[in-house]
Amino acid sequence: MFQQLKVAVSGAQILFVAFGALVLVPLLTGLNPAMALLGAGFGTLLFQLCTGRQVPIFLGSSFAFIGPIIYSMQTWGQGATMFGLFFAGFMYFVFAAIVKWRGMALVNKLLPPVVIGPVIMIIGLSVAGAASNMAMGRVNGEQVMPYDSSLLLAAISLATTIAVSVFARGIFKLVPILAGVTVGYIAAAFMGMVDFDKVANAPWFAAPVFHAPEVNWAAALFMLPVAIAPAIEHIGGVMAIGGVTGKDYTKTPGLHRTLAGDGVGVCVAGLIGGPPVTTYAEVTGAVMITRNFNPVVMTWAAVFAIAMAFFGKFNALLQSIPMPVMGGIMVLLFGTIASIGLKTLIEAKVDLMEPRNLVIISVVLTAGIGGLELKFGSFGLVGVGLCSVLALVLNLILPGKSASHDGIVEGQDV
Repeated sequence: MFQQLKVAVSGAQILFVAFGALVLVPLLTGLNPAMALLGAGFGTLLFQLCTGRQVPIFLGSSFAFIGPIIYSMQTWGQGATMFGLFFAGFMYFVFAAIVKWRGMALVNKLLPPVVIGPVIMIIGLSVAGAASNMAMGRVNGEQVMPYDSSLLLAAISLATTIAVSVFARGIFKLVPILAGVTVGYIAAAFMGMVDFDKVANAPWFAAPVFHAPEVNWAAALFMLPVAIAPAIEHIGGVMAIGGVTGKDYTKTPGLHRTLAGDGVGVCVAGLIGGPPVTTYAEVTGAVMITRNFNPVVMTWAAVFAIAMAFFGKFNALLQSIPMPVMGGIMVLLFGTIASIGLKTLIEAKVDLMEPRNLVIISVVLTAGIGGLELKFGSFGLVGVGLCSVLALVLNLILPGKSASHDGIVEGQDV
């Protein structure tokens, strides 16, 4: 009995570590945080089902989809966006089939670091403007909150997040986002910038509101290439947790099964109205610190996430977080994502003196940051999706020595 309680507490600790990033994505994109908790919980349980509960991984909201979700919501609406996110899950099945058929060799050939690196950079840089505007209290160029108060609040959240990232030790080093949100929220409350009425009026228990997907093939084709980066990130995540536990999960249960499990989680999240899920580097760090390699811990974390989705007041509390608090954290978060892309290029020793590499990186960065859109009638490619396709095609057609020989570089949640 005591051992089971210990495992359950460890599961609660894992959710605590993942929580800040998990709920940040829906708060930034306008989705329901309860659906993110529900999607993460069910996604993790389905992942365990697909992998025979052999891998200690928890799936949380993916940062890679923040920009595309915002664009899709504005362009096609939430129902179509949910269909697009559901469809994006099939990219994982494609990768799973490739790995099962040809192993990692074909994946490495199609998606070397010179392709993945700049695409990851665009995931962060393409939404940098949104981070700055939120920190200043602006929406679409309109000042919706006092500028001075917003900037002060964003600075408090950012400073806290940086301090915890740099100076904290042990398990606390893994929760910089949660710390930044908490301190920023308290500061906002003292500054009178929090509306507590919705929290007070919310019921203690409330069933999450599902949002059914609506078939929209333009949104689906827009989201499909976006999944390339997080699918590759998944491979790095599985290798990372294997390095911590000393087991090769790419062989047992097999990389094709972990990819398929993640894909099922993404599809389910889209069906219920939550953001897509991905592996979390924070959780890998927590496993490394606690040395608790039991996958049952992740089962408990998933169960707790599902239970929290039904607490109405808690979800109202999340939605009452002022915009500048989130903006301050985003300033660091999106820059960090771009830095991971740069780290991918550096660790793979991509030669920028080689013309093909310079062309791929330059075109991807300019198209992504500049907001280039490729339209075919009602269908359009923009942002991460367009950049993924451009990088993939250029890598295949340009002659010259490949920028990589060794394949995937380990990354973090993006």
